[in-house]
Amino acid sequence: MALKATIYKATVNVADLDRNRFLDTSLTLACHPSETTQRMMLRLLAWIACADERLTFTRGLSADDEPEIWLRNDHMGIDLWVELGLPDERRLKKACSQSAQVVLFTYNNRAAQVWWQQNQAALSKFANLTIWNLDDEQLSQLSALADRTMTLQATIQDGIIWLSDAQHHVELRLSAWQGA
Repeated sequence: MALKATIYKATVNVADLDRNRFLDTSLTLACHPSETTQRMMLRLLAWIACADERLTFTRGLSADDEPEIWLRNDHMGIDLWVELGLPDERRLKKACSQSAQVVLFTYNNRAAQVWWQQNQAALSKFANLTIWNLDDEQLSQLSALADRTMTLQATIQDGIIWLSDAQHHVELRLSAWQGA
C-alpha cells in the first residue's frame, strides 16, 4: 500500500514591513512521505518570505517540471519560481528562463556549502536568481513550530523573520548568497 501525504493546516498572519505587504491567510501543506518535517517547514517559510495572495504551492516533489511554490500572472506566465534544496544548475537555468524572478532556499549546512562552491560561478550569470541559505540551527528552531494545525504570526523587517505561535518565538536570519 502506498503511503499518503500528511496534511498540515496553517493559518498565517504576515506583516512584511520590508515590502509593505500584509496578509492573513489559511494554507494547506501536503507533506510527501519522502519529505522531512524540516523541509516542509522550510516550504512554509519560503511562502512567508515571498508572501503574496496569489502565491501557491505546486505538486512539489511529485512534479519535475514545477517549482515548490510559484506566482503565476493573469496570462499564465510565471512571475516567481521558488525552489528548495540544492538543485542542479540546469534546473535553475530553466527556471530563470521561464520566470521573471527565481528564489532558491538552501539548507543542510555541510552539503549546501559544497554545492555553493561548485555552482557559484555558473549561477552568478543569472541576474533574476536570488539564493538564501538557512543554517541547521535555525531550521531546527523553525521545525519546532510544526504541528498538524498551526496558527503562526510572521513579521519581516530589515531582512529578519520573526515567527511565532502560542508557545514559541523564533528569529530567523537567512544568509544571502546571491541577488539579495
